[in-house]
Amino acid sequence: MGLVARLRRASLWRLLACLLLPLLAVVTGVELWMTRHDALEAANAAYDRSLLGALKSIDANISTASGGLSAELPYSMLEFFELTASGRVYFRVASSDGLVELGNADLPLPTGALETGVPRFYDATYFGESVRLAAYRRAMQEPDAGARPAAGLPTDTATVLVQVAESTQSRQDFTRRFVHRAALRDGLVLGLMVLGTATTLALALRPLGRLAREVQARSPDDMTPVAGAELPADIRPLVTAVNAQMARTQDLVAQQRQFLDDASHQLRTHLTTLQMQIDYARREPDAAQVQDALAAIGNEIARATRSTQQLLALGRSDTAAVDLAPCDLAALLRTVALELLPQARARQIDFGIHSATPELAAVGDSGLLREALTNLAANAIAYTPNHGTITVSAAADSLGWSLSVEDNGPGLSSEERDALGHRYRRGSQAVAGGSGLGLAIARSIAERHRGRLRLEARDGGPGLLAILWWPRP
Repeated sequence: MGLVARLRRASLWRLLACLLLPLLAVVTGVELWMTRHDALEAANAAYDRSLLGALKSIDANISTASGGLSAELPYSMLEFFELTASGRVYFRVASSDGLVELGNADLPLPTGALETGVPRFYDATYFGESVRLAAYRRAMQEPDAGARPAAGLPTDTATVLVQVAESTQSRQDFTRRFVHRAALRDGLVLGLMVLGTATTLALALRPLGRLAREVQARSPDDMTPVAGAELPADIRPLVTAVNAQMARTQDLVAQQRQFLDDASHQLRTHLTTLQMQIDYARREPDAAQVQDALAAIGNEIARATRSTQQLLALGRSDTAAVDLAPCDLAALLRTVALELLPQARARQIDFGIHSATPELAAVGDSGLLREALTNLAANAIAYTPNHGTITVSAAADSLGWSLSVEDNGPGLSSEERDALGHRYRRGSQAVAGGSGLGLAIARSIAERHRGRLRLEARDGGPGLLAILWWPRP
């Protein structure tokens, strides 16, 4: 496992050297083995033809015309064959009855019986020397009708055996020279292949080096797309992915800058209002007016605190990693209801929850979902008149899960329902002190879960139904 990990982290040069060179060496070794095998076959075929020629020459000089067996050996041909074979040559002529034996009588016989009229080639060892032999057995010719058999030679002699052998030294030398030349040739080819591969790889990797230098030379705030028109087709998908990532990073930076601008503007407004109220309280001699100013300061601090909490929640919903894990939506409803119940009771609002089952399992980021539901429910409490009704509920189906908040407040027009959900966008009936971030937070959390936030008119009367839906992973 460690070797595999090191290879994955290695450079392309080292990776190709570790993978390609052994493969080329194996291919070269196999090619040399095949070359040696072919060389042996070619040498055997050529030398065997010479053996066969000597065998037929001896056989042509064997005669039984006199009634016996006579052989006139072609010594000049054998001497010439011995010169061409570059080694010692042996022969044998023997009758099947054992009465005639010429040449080297102890030449090894082939394994198995010889087929009459068919020469056989085989290898053996003769006096510690490797030899190649050709053996041939044929029927003896019938004597002429008027001829008398030679004295001491039976007339029932059936076959004659002819053997010719030569040393394999010349064949081995030929094969060794052939394989040596092939090894030099293959080594040269292997070297050229390695050099060509290295050159080709260097040319192929040059665009990557140029791309790396171009990216390194950029300033930290340069997010312009990398030019990839002149790069090879295999590298363009990487450049496209890098450009897409830089575009996402640029959008995130722009979003963070916008968030900082909006947060600074929102907090600056609260601080300015607080400063004005404090200056008014300092100048006011009437104690009752001072108490009113202090109450206004307290309300403004509460609004500033709420705005700060919403800004932090919005920043977290935009940038925090979504931790998808099993969670209980019914328990989430109860937690949010208990948290907001004092605000609802202060305005005598009937605040209730509805869940199909006591436990409703889902997959999502429970922290972000709680923040989204809290903002939707807090908005409903803020806009629902006294003695109104608010219901928070959860549901699930085969496609995903949903959290919804339904109220019987004034509701929104269809144009406002389509426009709301963006930062600092407020409706025509917005309450004083609102920042327009509640729906934006819920919308951002829904999108982080690959879902959406829907604002619909309430069935059966005025009011609003806010549904946060996200799909199953």
